[in-house]
Amino acid sequence: MQHIWLNNKPENKNLILFFNGWAMNETPVKHLDCLDYDILMMFDYRTVDFNFNQFDFSKYNEKYLICWSMGVYSANLFKDFLKNFDKKIAINGTTKLIDDDFGIPKKIYKVTAKLLDENSKDKFIKNMFDNGKINPNIKITRPISELKEELISIQNIKLQDEIVFDCAIISNDDKIIPTKNQLNFWQNKTKIKEINSTHCPFEIFNSWQDLLC
Repeated sequence: MQHIWLNNKPENKNLILFFNGWAMNETPVKHLDCLDYDILMMFDYRTVDFNFNQFDFSKYNEKYLICWSMGVYSANLFKDFLKNFDKKIAINGTTKLIDDDFGIPKKIYKVTAKLLDENSKDKFIKNMFDNGKINPNIKITRPISELKEELISIQNIKLQDEIVFDCAIISNDDKIIPTKNQLNFWQNKTKIKEINSTHCPFEIFNSWQDLLC
């Protein structure tokens, strides 16, 4: 697992820890105003070993967890570390990542992992938006071999316990993790905020604070 600070200033007293989606870099969220939040982004789930103790989080008055897509699943591997965060937000993802009823249908996931190439990668990007407003700045730059490894690594991990999220933001036109499956999963588990968007919904938000539903 890798990390990047999107914002890190000594005077900031609030933290947002962001678990990004599969294959992504910072471009989907680069336009979001950080305000007075430090933003630490996690990505690349080929390996899931990470030592958060390397950071001094004690200086923060408030700590928030925001997870998107595959990041909703991956964050659960650090459940004990994250239990004292003030609020936990899931965006277009579930903790049943590969599931016909609650996540990505099993057949689609397995075919993607097995046959991933440049064409299917481009199709994935299109399906993230598919509303005529594809952001030309969002590109997958990592090698295909790495992306396959990430898909295989995640599918071999079984969660023993799950984070209790405070809110789930669900797009009404998600073609990656079907909207219906997300609604099936989150009903009766947490507060649900439905939005008019696609799998990558960040263009309709202006700041990180807007995501703290």
